[in-house]
Amino acid sequence: MLRMSTLFLRTLRDDPADAEVASHRLLVRAGYIRRIAAGIYSWLPLGYITLRNIERIIREEMDKAGFQEVHFPALLPRDAYEKTNRWSEYGADIFRLQDRKGGDYLLGPTHEEMFTLMVKGEYSSYKDLPLSLYQIQTKYRDEPRPRSGIIRGREFVMKDSYSFDLTDEGLSQSYNKHRDAYIKTFDRLGMRYNIVSAMSGAMGGSRSEEFLAPCPTGEDTYVLCEKCGYAANVEAMKTVVVAVDFSSAPKMKIVDTPDTPTIDSLVNVLNEKFGSGYTGAQTLKNVLLIADGKNISVLVPGDREVDLKRLEANLPGVKEIRLFEDSDFAKNPSLVKGYVGPQDAQKFGLTVYADPRVAPGTSWVTGANKKDRHALNVVNGRDFTVDDYVDAAEVRKGDTCPECSAPVVIDHAIEIGHIFQLGRKFAQALDLTVLDSDGKSRVVTMGSYGIGVSRAVAAIAEQTHDEIGLCWPAEVAPAQVHIVATGKDDNPFNVADSLALTLEKLGVSVMLDDRRDASPGVKFKDAELIGNPIIVVVGKALAEGKVEVRIRRSAERREVLIADAASEIAKLLP
Repeated sequence: MLRMSTLFLRTLRDDPADAEVASHRLLVRAGYIRRIAAGIYSWLPLGYITLRNIERIIREEMDKAGFQEVHFPALLPRDAYEKTNRWSEYGADIFRLQDRKGGDYLLGPTHEEMFTLMVKGEYSSYKDLPLSLYQIQTKYRDEPRPRSGIIRGREFVMKDSYSFDLTDEGLSQSYNKHRDAYIKTFDRLGMRYNIVSAMSGAMGGSRSEEFLAPCPTGEDTYVLCEKCGYAANVEAMKTVVVAVDFSSAPKMKIVDTPDTPTIDSLVNVLNEKFGSGYTGAQTLKNVLLIADGKNISVLVPGDREVDLKRLEANLPGVKEIRLFEDSDFAKNPSLVKGYVGPQDAQKFGLTVYADPRVAPGTSWVTGANKKDRHALNVVNGRDFTVDDYVDAAEVRKGDTCPECSAPVVIDHAIEIGHIFQLGRKFAQALDLTVLDSDGKSRVVTMGSYGIGVSRAVAAIAEQTHDEIGLCWPAEVAPAQVHIVATGKDDNPFNVADSLALTLEKLGVSVMLDDRRDASPGVKFKDAELIGNPIIVVVGKALAEGKVEVRIRRSAERREVLIADAASEIAKLLP
């Protein structure tokens, strides 16, 4: 039982100055977490109980699915990460350190290498597979901009698991088992979520899906087709390439367009000179970038921007990408800022990528590679060529669903889980092989599956809070019932204590506000702020032999007889 008279807890009436989202604000005010440094938080008793409840649910579902728990250290040697090239690929995102002998270590951001080496050290036969291992452990990443409290921190708790199979078919089965376990887990956590197609990113691999918790302040943006159910992270949404017959298209024509370095200024001049009807959608925007030291051009319709995050996710192997700067134009004088067109890309040494909306045969107005001049009727496939098509343009509400062509909607969410078929990348790098039934050595194929445990605390808070405080699902809350004793004499406190003990015998977790020096108003506000699902008030109704029961989420109130209170309250819980 959590007795508030002795509980290590201090609630706050004012929001923390650095709080940007509701979960951060309320978790601090309700005494769940405290900031130590940017992106680093301590867990107070209420917060740690909630975190452990989430861990318990995750662990139970992982165990039910037949996955086995292990545990690795957070301090890891450099060697394995050198073999997979991630010591350098991680760049500034990992914490590196040296011991007194000069040995290099890192604080683990993920543990693919450790899982792979563990299996390599123990298993050598196909008869040992399939195998799925998991851990719940603290991870460390040197986030450049920690924000939103525990949603994006530099230290966080994560459940990561890995499957090991001999064949791709086996990997698909392991993937689906994890997928099913995740669905059961998030259902038990009381979360609203969507499963969306995603990119594997730097991890590589094939099939990839994210579990996203819809939230207006979420950092992830995804699309959803309400007609067919298609859902994808914006980076993973595909645009269908539809070629156009350009045999009757008029010839390219160069025209004077003074002072038109922007799409808006170009459209204004076109409508003044050549009649109304021109829009930004008919112009071709050439965005110049540097990808791993090479100059590239990305073509998108003029009424859209390049989504750099989406572009980077769809350019496999590219480690660093940035926009052209004035100094880059100075080094490449043939590229006229504001008037670049793809017609002379080969001559300029540019690799040209086009969003699928710039389909073969489509005709555009674009730069003529001369100051104050543009070209009309510039046709893809006739007047310029594209090296590759890549989804790069920003995604908008109303864009076409790639599955059924209906318009999609866009929503924001917090990523709470990610599963993907990792393949043989790490097994090959670290020589994880087993002997098959013919005695031949075979590289093992792997799946990777993660849940943000500490992030789930914030995500649930974001989805369930109201204007007065937190509002936890019963399985997650620090206590299922919050009993508030009011008044100055002993009777309400004695009744409250007796009710709490009876509830505990029924398996119900209880928080008892037995503070004598706090006013009823303070106690009620604290109960609402802390957010346990059922609040029981032992006070004025005692005169009639009753207590008041409040449902935190619905604000429903009822009075029940003291003798029936425990059984009635237990019935309200799942």
